Amino acid sequence: MNNKYTLTQEGVDALEEELSVLVNVERPLVLKEIEEARSFGDLSENADYDAARNKQGNIESRILEIERILANKEVVEYSKTSKTVAVGNYVEVHDNTNDETFSFRILGQFEGRPLNGTVSVDAPIATAILGKKVGDRVLVRAHVPYEVQILNISTEPIE
Repeated sequence: MNNKYTLTQEGVDALEEELSVLVNVERPLVLKEIEEARSFGDLSENADYDAARNKQGNIESRILEIERILANKEVVEYSKTSKTVAVGNYVEVHDNTNDETFSFRILGQFEGRPLNGTVSVDAPIATAILGKKVGDRVLVRAHVPYEVQILNISTEPIE
């Protein structure tokens, strides 16, 4: 797979921590759950066994997913300038379509948490404004397209 995953160092650290917990804590726990459920006898009608096996499948899938992401990561540094929009910047925009102003920080893939004021670098709004300057108007190609104007770019949180 040739896909590169754009991550900040904090994103890499978070994935490595999650992987460690999955491998060193969650995986051994679910193996114990499976072993315990097996001890109950007939596996064909053993809901505990089925639940533990499903949980094991989810854990193993997530481990593989994280390993793939980390193997194909591209670590980006936070922007140290506020001349153009880049990963790590805080950006304030005015949504010209809905007449709303809002701000957010652009982070790496899988790091966006819109309810916490961050968006992923591959979110429609981020891809639309990356490399743009204050005053630029851009069309955000979302499910329902909308136009924004960049009001402020900062390396520090915007109040």
